[in-house]
Amino acid sequence: MILNKGDKAPFFKLYNSNKKEISTDTFNGKTFVIHFFPLAFTGTCTKQLCTLRDDFSFYSDLNVDVVSISVDSLFVLNRFKDEQNLTFDLLSDFNKETSLAYGALYNEFLYGMKGVSKRAAFVIDKNGIIQYAEVLESASDLPNFEAIKELLKVI
Repeated sequence: MILNKGDKAPFFKLYNSNKKEISTDTFNGKTFVIHFFPLAFTGTCTKQLCTLRDDFSFYSDLNVDVVSISVDSLFVLNRFKDEQNLTFDLLSDFNKETSLAYGALYNEFLYGMKGVSKRAAFVIDKNGIIQYAEVLESASDLPNFEAIKELLKVI
């Protein structure tokens, strides 16, 4: 499935690294950003999430929530969050349903791994409508942080 600007954001209900359930309903009436990433503790994924961490005041100043989703277990995500001092929720899509619903799932990844989240970014407005959708085929590419930030300034 390919999601585009103007589509209704698919519903999700996942657990964060603190074992708290987070769903799209958690963000009702708020704009939020979802960043999918393949695997914790890998180079480009660490760079992606640390970029979000380092710019976190930009998002919080705009009252925009940020979550990141991968197929890692919530236990792995908890350790990764602690080690990188991340200030936003990491959600475990261990069953791969949310990554699939957002069109952000590799059938086959590196080293024969199957069902790993693609690197992707989505901006969901306060009405649950996608305002930005970027799904990257190459795991070594990063989302366009500047395009996302420019959009968030005007929505």
